Amino acid sequence: MKKYLLAMMLACWAGQANAGFDVVALGVNGGVEEGNLTSYLIRSDDQKLYLGLDAGSVLPGIRKALEKGSFPQVTAENAAPLTRQGAVFRNLIGGYFISHGHLDHLAGLIISSPEDSKKPIYGMADTIGTLRQHYFNGRVWPNFTDSGSGLRIGTYRLNQQRPAQRFSLGLTGLDGSIYPLSHGGTPSSMILVSRNKQSFAFFGDTGPDEVEKSKNLDTVWRVLGDEVKAQRLKGLIIETSYPDGVPDSKLFGHLTPDWLLKELGTLQQYAGGEGSLKGLTVIISHVKPSLKAGADPEQAIMAQLEKGNNLGVNFVRMAQGDKLEIK
Repeated sequence: MKKYLLAMMLACWAGQANAGFDVVALGVNGGVEEGNLTSYLIRSDDQKLYLGLDAGSVLPGIRKALEKGSFPQVTAENAAPLTRQGAVFRNLIGGYFISHGHLDHLAGLIISSPEDSKKPIYGMADTIGTLRQHYFNGRVWPNFTDSGSGLRIGTYRLNQQRPAQRFSLGLTGLDGSIYPLSHGGTPSSMILVSRNKQSFAFFGDTGPDEVEKSKNLDTVWRVLGDEVKAQRLKGLIIETSYPDGVPDSKLFGHLTPDWLLKELGTLQQYAGGEGSLKGLTVIISHVKPSLKAGADPEQAIMAQLEKGNNLGVNFVRMAQGDKLEIK
């Protein structure tokens, strides 16, 4: 019996050591088109519930993800009496992290709130304050939170988190630590989620430190550098809003391929030097679509990133509805 229990414990420990993350893209763009705005889901692959990483487009992304087979665990039979889309939305998302208060990162959360189930929302003070004062205030939208003005419906529990302090992300089984970012004068943030000695970073909108006159990214790279050294960091999602060639004065708190590569170079320094980022998954988000005929910002950005990639990272551009398993 003792041998059997020991074997079970060793198998459990081995499973935890090999555990990774499942990422589903509900929205991958920034601004302009409302149906595909920044929103991702992440869960540890040994857990049921996902954490929402921003919520620009939620229900349209779930519909697309179902079409692509990204939620095979949800069938018409086990979703009843809900639709499969409703079951994912209400039953598989255990809470949301909102990086900052811009509409393209939370519009889906607001619009879909009347049909959501009770769940927590996590963010820094400015983000939580913006949700409370400017969106869920009974004027712009009914107050579906547990605080603020007007009738409090209480669907969402607002959780204001201090920077760099680890906390539990509800029933997702994940822990989180939030760090400030600079976004053209708007406070933004990054969350480092972790479980089973594995971690993953999600960045809200951010400009490069040199342009933003900030040290926020430098602080984040130091933290993530330690994660790389400890062989914990499995990947990250970060914006690259514009192709190269956009003047720094017109970035408005965003990154280009050239700037992202420079910033990742700083991460490489803190992670142990040349070769330390080889194979790291870097998911490119928040590409801003163009209305100019013949322009393809996504293709240009990915080509420019690959051309300048002397870091050995694995640049990935997910489409809406895609699922990525990261080990």
